[in-house]
Amino acid sequence: MTDQRSQKRQDDHRTRQGWSVPDCTGRTAVVTGATSGVGFEVAKQLARAGARVVLAVRNADKGRASLDAIRAEVPGAAVGQERLDVASLASVRDFTHRLSAAGTPVDILVNNAGIMDVPRRELTPDGFELQLATNFLGHFALAAGLVDALRASPGGGRVVNLGSLAVNFPTTRLDLSDLQLQRRYSGMRAYGQSKLAALLFAFELGRRSERGSWGVTSTAAHPGSCTTNLQVTGKRFGKDTTKRPVNATTLVMRVPGLHQGADQGALPVLRAATDPGARQGDYFGPSRNFEAVGAPGRARVPRAARDPRRAADLWERAVELTGARWPGAGAPREAAHRSN
Repeated sequence: MTDQRSQKRQDDHRTRQGWSVPDCTGRTAVVTGATSGVGFEVAKQLARAGARVVLAVRNADKGRASLDAIRAEVPGAAVGQERLDVASLASVRDFTHRLSAAGTPVDILVNNAGIMDVPRRELTPDGFELQLATNFLGHFALAAGLVDALRASPGGGRVVNLGSLAVNFPTTRLDLSDLQLQRRYSGMRAYGQSKLAALLFAFELGRRSERGSWGVTSTAAHPGSCTTNLQVTGKRFGKDTTKRPVNATTLVMRVPGLHQGADQGALPVLRAATDPGARQGDYFGPSRNFEAVGAPGRARVPRAARDPRRAADLWERAVELTGARWPGAGAPREAAHRSN
């Protein structure tokens, strides 16, 4: 009886939040960056809804702690973890090979892992700017590596890419001639560009899936003004400090009515991942205060993300950089490391 009352309180809480995750029994979901923040909440709620959830995590110790936390809140949850660093193409290849070898269809892929506002231009082992690699290129290669598993989903696989309110900033633009920001770098400029790239990828994936009859639905979501570790880990990158940095983003988070917790910020992502009424190219976000907070609804697509030609050009550039192979594309090309 106690367990039933607890479940009812949780169900009532989700209803008050404005949307409830449908039953996901029998479905397999992969969530990147699932050890904290929005990713952890998405993984937990998918497990609560009956999905088998794979936590794709960079840090194994944090992954085990997240597994324990989910199992404590959701007894009997079908959760496991796999090593994945989306900033490394080698790690992405290893991960997709392991999942492909298992032969399990992937019903939901949530490309959530991210890093924000790294103060100095940092490069990955592949020679890519860190935020572009983490927030976009790695997930592009991951989705390509799992596309056969997504196509094997009985109901059609779904890919969710995460955008950000930063895409709406006037300074956010995509410069294909300097995608790695070698000429002029700033942490927030790099973050905004990487999130714009993720949105362009989401919409172009949907278009290509429809043209090629891939059977994959591509949606996107942003969590609004959401209080997580994202706002501070990038700023601390490369620094030996635990002090929480103060910047414009963290100051805004202190304004009442302009921020929400990770549990609420996860709801637009969950809706993009599981709403049976979601269509190709749908974009979800909070519904109040300029999409900063509130129940999940359809979000406004930023003007910079509406250009199909720019999205197609970015797609071809990402294929060149990562060597990703998509259906009907022929043999993969060698990745163009350390290139603009």
